[in-house]
Amino acid sequence: MIMMRTPFARVSYQAFLALTMMLGIYSAAWAQAPFPSKPVRLIVGFAPGGGADSAARLIVPKLAEVLGQSVIIENKPGAGGNLASDLLMKSDPDGYTIMLTTVGSMAINPHMPGGTNFNPLVDFSMISQGVTFSNILVVRTESNIKSLQDYVALGKDKNTFVTFGSSGNGSTGHLAGELLKARTGMKAEHINYKGGGPAMTDLLGGNITAIFASTPTAVPLIQGGKLRPIAVTSPKRTSGLPNVPTVAEQGYPGYQALNWYAFVAPPKVPPAIIDKLNQAITATLKDPGTVERLRQVDLDAAPSTPQELLVFVKLENDKWAKIVKSINLSEK
Repeated sequence: MIMMRTPFARVSYQAFLALTMMLGIYSAAWAQAPFPSKPVRLIVGFAPGGGADSAARLIVPKLAEVLGQSVIIENKPGAGGNLASDLLMKSDPDGYTIMLTTVGSMAINPHMPGGTNFNPLVDFSMISQGVTFSNILVVRTESNIKSLQDYVALGKDKNTFVTFGSSGNGSTGHLAGELLKARTGMKAEHINYKGGGPAMTDLLGGNITAIFASTPTAVPLIQGGKLRPIAVTSPKRTSGLPNVPTVAEQGYPGYQALNWYAFVAPPKVPPAIIDKLNQAITATLKDPGTVERLRQVDLDAAPSTPQELLVFVKLENDKWAKIVKSINLSEK
């Protein structure tokens, strides 16, 4: 039997070829679309209202303007930032998912009991450092604690149960409290929260004694008269709180627990995309308006190159590994 090729079949075949070519052209155009061509997701590993979340919300408006795309903050609290880190590590390496990470996630948690399932020096693409700042030991204004000496004395009183909260196990707020215990011999029970926001809520409610809080969380409440600052954990006083003495000034020389946030991406993001993200973040953190908003909550903008961030994270891991080992932390 002889099959006849009809004009309809020829037209259909030709239409199919044309459609295939068009799809190929559109696919190639989509693949070559300049980055970013859609919204960028910014993961924050702590609850809304905490330090990392507050810093992200100060940075994002200008960052979105520079990128020309929306930047959507996605809070993923839990395990001191480890849940967010795990999520980022498994995200597509296309630059559309990045994270504002913390010193806890990148330099402390890997050395805590139980460790992490990621290596911060290998399993992330470095973009830029973000901000640096101090922690602040704060109590409610109604508290009888008016100085660091009062806090330490309370922790040495056998008839008093002292508690301090932090944004997570292994955070600098946590280690700041543990370091002070080691230096003074005081006792204080660490209460682990999924972010600075929930910890602050419990402090204001009178459920815990104190918090080693991040500046974005604490400064507005200090200015509003709800918190009393006792000491900053940096080696020198901060510009935003010049009247608050350091821990070192109050009898414990050499004491310090600095804090920082940085921008990272999943592993194997193309260098060209990392470069574009770095340029956008650097421009944002050099913008006078953004710098001033950060300064108002005692955050210092500190952009860097990806290579500089990698070196910095390596140095921070070396430092905090020694500190964690020295104070013999448990998994609690």
